[in-house]
Amino acid sequence: MKQPLVTTLNLKDYTHGTSEQRKEFAQKFGESLRNIGFIILEGHGVDHNLLDKNYDVFQKFFGLPVETKSKYDTNEGGVRGYTGFGKEKAKDAKVADLKEFWHVGQQVPDGHPLSYIYPKNVWVEEIPEMKSLNLGLYTELERVAKIMLEALAMYFDLRQDFFTDMITNGNSIIRAIHYPPIGEDADPNAVRAGAHEDINLITILPEATESGLELLSDGEWHPVEAEKGQLIVDAGDMLSRITNEFIPATTHRVVNPAGAAKNTSRFSMPFFVHPYPNALLQTIPSTITDENPEKYPTITAGDFLYQRLVEIGLIKE
Repeated sequence: MKQPLVTTLNLKDYTHGTSEQRKEFAQKFGESLRNIGFIILEGHGVDHNLLDKNYDVFQKFFGLPVETKSKYDTNEGGVRGYTGFGKEKAKDAKVADLKEFWHVGQQVPDGHPLSYIYPKNVWVEEIPEMKSLNLGLYTELERVAKIMLEALAMYFDLRQDFFTDMITNGNSIIRAIHYPPIGEDADPNAVRAGAHEDINLITILPEATESGLELLSDGEWHPVEAEKGQLIVDAGDMLSRITNEFIPATTHRVVNPAGAAKNTSRFSMPFFVHPYPNALLQTIPSTITDENPEKYPTITAGDFLYQRLVEIGLIKE
């Protein structure tokens, strides 16, 4: 029987397992990221009702008139709130992606050092339940992210909080994405999400409402599907950078549907796990060898993010 390309892991093996089970989970997680850049995760404890309710409110929002949604398009770079259709493109792409999206970010108390850096979240007056549902989901996905990064630290034989320290009050983002039906006037070269690598450390992605996600491996595209109750986890550029490319940031895309499916929308809610802006993206010493010398200089997470947002068209220099 052919082995699946993407490994499925159960987080309970780490959170409730024996010492050996925890080590085995960490080893499989690290190896899977190293080999393919993706895993599928079960046993994470995120309430599926919470996921469903968040999808409901985002579908309500994206169904509002354009002039109403545009009221919430207030931040350069789409840092919070709404970013309209066709404003983002994949790095080096010639045409924009066929999507619109909404950002919910980290909240810190007034007076916190990062309160002067992070903008306030934007909330939709037409959907009053949106705030509590979004923040509830943010808390849950951040919880899962911390556990996954703790396991990754075990894989690299680092102190337990090596990665989790970086994302405490980190610049992580829920991005709710709406890929509308493919109109007859769509650019023939445009796709829902062009081939790209994520910018951040890791991404946690609940199952989308429709298929379309594909990853690139050995020059071929492969579909990645999460069943109900599963999360997809993948590695981003920041993690690849600090591991000296020991772990790759795997290229992926969202393809356009064919046939009658062109008339349907697709919704997804990736959680992009980012360090706090002044965190140093510094190569882990054990990943530097004679055969694999250090590839990147140290840079702050904030500076690296800024560079990438310019490259994908969300910030104009």
